[in-house]
Amino acid sequence: MNKVVTRFAPSPTGFLHAGNYRTAVFSYLFAKHTGGSFILRIEDTDTARSKKEYEDNIYEALAWLDLRSEKTYRQSEHKARHRELLEKLVAENLAYVSKEEVKNEGDREEVIRFRNPGGLVSFTDLIRGEITTDVTDLGDFVIAKSFDEPVFHFAVVVDDSDEGVTHVVRGEDHISNTPRQIIIQRALHLETPQYAHLPLILSPDRTKLSKRNGARAITDYRDLGFLPDALFNYLSFLGWNPGDDREYLTRDELIEAFDISRVQKGSAIFDETKLLSVNQHWMRQLSDEDFLAKMMDFVNPSLSIDSEMLGKAVSLLKERSKTFGEAREMLSGELSCLFEQPCLDKERLTAKELPSHPRMTVLALEGLLEPLKSLPEGASPEAVKLTIMPVANAEEAKEKGGRGAVLWPLRYALSGQEHSPDPFTLISILGKEESASRIRKAIAILV
Repeated sequence: MNKVVTRFAPSPTGFLHAGNYRTAVFSYLFAKHTGGSFILRIEDTDTARSKKEYEDNIYEALAWLDLRSEKTYRQSEHKARHRELLEKLVAENLAYVSKEEVKNEGDREEVIRFRNPGGLVSFTDLIRGEITTDVTDLGDFVIAKSFDEPVFHFAVVVDDSDEGVTHVVRGEDHISNTPRQIIIQRALHLETPQYAHLPLILSPDRTKLSKRNGARAITDYRDLGFLPDALFNYLSFLGWNPGDDREYLTRDELIEAFDISRVQKGSAIFDETKLLSVNQHWMRQLSDEDFLAKMMDFVNPSLSIDSEMLGKAVSLLKERSKTFGEAREMLSGELSCLFEQPCLDKERLTAKELPSHPRMTVLALEGLLEPLKSLPEGASPEAVKLTIMPVANAEEAKEKGGRGAVLWPLRYALSGQEHSPDPFTLISILGKEESASRIRKAIAILV
């Protein structure tokens, strides 16, 4: 059996989305699982719509996903070969030049039509089994606009053969193209590769992908702070599973487990909520050092961040953020209190679960200072909670508004924010001296 060769053949006529790159991932996994090769072909023959920015983005996205190809081709570089075989078909009367009227213009132009032999064409799809089509109804279809302008059906047949492609993995929207390509292969005496047509990817509402549901450029996910291995993992499970209950697999595990016969026939759903969950899982698998190194790529260099305090905050960032972009926002948002003194508002200190009475809040906060002194340096949030909760649960506190009489002003005194980590975690990270200092400042604005 020949060595497996698969290809990813994008057209640089727009930014490619998750559905496009899922094809690349499956082609890559199939090739690597079988010990074969994965190649890239830029199909840039549509000169009117192809743009360099789209092509550059394809290279960027593939590099970020680490989908390395053994060889790279440009379809526009094969014009001489395409012309040679078009002329061969015409010379053998297997194709012919036809002058046809241009729509709405009244002019006539020449195209090259394939002389369709008609009849039934069958092929065995690796996912869907045997598919049979009567090609008679297709008539003599166009294979080139001129000898230097082959259309898709003809160009891919020639390129796949010349590049040694043995397996064509592509979307199910290409099923109808396959019979045309097979009869062209036969006319040129070329081998027919094996085909595997993947299920379409839909939005959660089962409509075509939109910009809000996966139809954004893959590099957008990079810029939002997703891990490439997380997106690779997620794309691998769109229409495929390893046959067990695993859902988080490394690249090597995916290569080992990938079996194209396990690709489902039904449409797959691109769910960004699930993608975020997968990304968070892989973020949490990082060591603290690797997490911080990757996160710093997303932090504004002008933002002054204490590295020691940042190290203490890693567990919070891992727990609360689903992307490194979110982690960055947390540093200037709900976790900003770890790196700068909070700005307190007198009314907010007494606004929650309490009568609006500053003196009661003062008593509640003063009652925490002595217990804080007993905490060892580096006390865990659990140890802090064991120390603070007896004060919050005390009968005196209940008379003044319950636990909220203590915990809310404590949280606000430490963070200056409506939404922040719990006060036990804050004290653990800030340390007892800094925490006591912030509590005293809160008391000072109330007296």
